[in-house]
Amino acid sequence: MKSTLLTDQFGRQHSYLRISLTERCNLRCTYCMPAEGVPLSPKSHIMTFDEVYAIAKTFVAHGVTKIRLTGGEPLVRKDAGLIIEKLASLPVELAITTNAVNVDQHIEALKKSGVKSVNVSLDSLNREKFNQITRRDYFDRVYKNIKLLITEGFKVKINAVLIKDFNDNEIVDFVEFTKDHEVSMRFIEFMPFDGNKWDYSKIVSYQDILDKVAQVYPKDQIERIQDAPNDTSKNYRIKGFKGTFAVISSVTNPFCDSCNRLRLTANGHIKNCLFSAKESDLLTPLREGKNIEEVIYNAVQAKFKMRGGMDTLNKLKAPELHTNNRSMIVIGG
Repeated sequence: MKSTLLTDQFGRQHSYLRISLTERCNLRCTYCMPAEGVPLSPKSHIMTFDEVYAIAKTFVAHGVTKIRLTGGEPLVRKDAGLIIEKLASLPVELAITTNAVNVDQHIEALKKSGVKSVNVSLDSLNREKFNQITRRDYFDRVYKNIKLLITEGFKVKINAVLIKDFNDNEIVDFVEFTKDHEVSMRFIEFMPFDGNKWDYSKIVSYQDILDKVAQVYPKDQIERIQDAPNDTSKNYRIKGFKGTFAVISSVTNPFCDSCNRLRLTANGHIKNCLFSAKESDLLTPLREGKNIEEVIYNAVQAKFKMRGGMDTLNKLKAPELHTNNRSMIVIGG
């Protein structure tokens, strides 16, 4: 089983594991968490430091070469630094996704553990709009910490979830930010999760984004960049700019054929697709001293060819097919 443990029925080999360290966050982003909050797993149901490492080690033994830590907000977990340091002992590329509120307190720990890539969630360059979408007043701190990450030499990607008539008028502002900052600005299509009031009419599509960019920058100044293998983003650069921009088109132009990602939730469940409502419990058998490889294998084999089985836009638009999925905050970004 070892050689095929992470290969699904469509021949996709999964070498990238995203581990959520916590369901908690110090922001309350509207597309991620319902306004009324979400029921959190009891502390006893959350993976311990040792359990995170044990499960990760199993995945690495079967071919995972990259691990990204997510949340919630991973850096609100008190032992996040210890987990990062321990995972850094595995032969993997280690990365993290954060809202950057507290990242300045962890710069040295990230460097020490060899973390080179930091993804930052930032959905607006406007302070009032940032406060509206996050329900918190941390814009200045986040903006300052993004600049700090760049200065400290991290490879910084900024993730913005676009919602029509809310922040789509900032697309050009975000692209302009890449003129003098060596970052990758990534626009993410609004995706459906429990409680985030998703509606297809709120989508700002891949083509919409390119059209808005083309209204400001001449066509011969917009360069298409070669995407990395298994990349979820379609990458571009404005000639002469230090940074780049990209589109992650999970809804209108999915990249399922080349997907190599699996997700481990903070309560120890494996999700084989971000869109799938089905999960497989790894933590319970691990605590019972059982071999978790069979659970992993079955979960990988159950992965649909596209978007958790929602292989058409009509299926994606059907609420009954996506509202049983967890809220994004308790899945892990």
